[in-house]
Amino acid sequence: MIFTNSDGGARGNPGPGAIGVIVRQDGEILTRFSKRIGNFVTNNIAEYEALIKALELASNYTNKELMCFLDSELVVKQLMGEYQVRNPKLMELFLKVQKLQEKFEKIIYKHVSREDRFQKIVDGLLNDELDKRE
Repeated sequence: MIFTNSDGGARGNPGPGAIGVIVRQDGEILTRFSKRIGNFVTNNIAEYEALIKALELASNYTNKELMCFLDSELVVKQLMGEYQVRNPKLMELFLKVQKLQEKFEKIIYKHVSREDRFQKIVDGLLNDELDKRE
């Protein structure tokens, strides 16, 4: 199975934002990705943007089962239907995720702690992006 870890963050919330993503299999990191995504971004928007990139990258490795790890409880609960998506911008990103899900037979979303070892890697990737421009 292919696994992703994604994280998005904004300094100032809203403020400069970036994302970090890894795609992995059997404990081996297949892909690392990070990118600055804007100057006026919220944490929640950055979390969705990171997941979207994770789904895009994971589709290069599988169209079967995928497990996505995020430290955003809000995004996971929205994707699982436990929370409504009320913000129009988040709804736009939520719908983009729904469309990308069609590329896979099955996706499992899991909330993980920021202390998870792979989550620390993606957090480092996004913070490196933000540090480059300060």
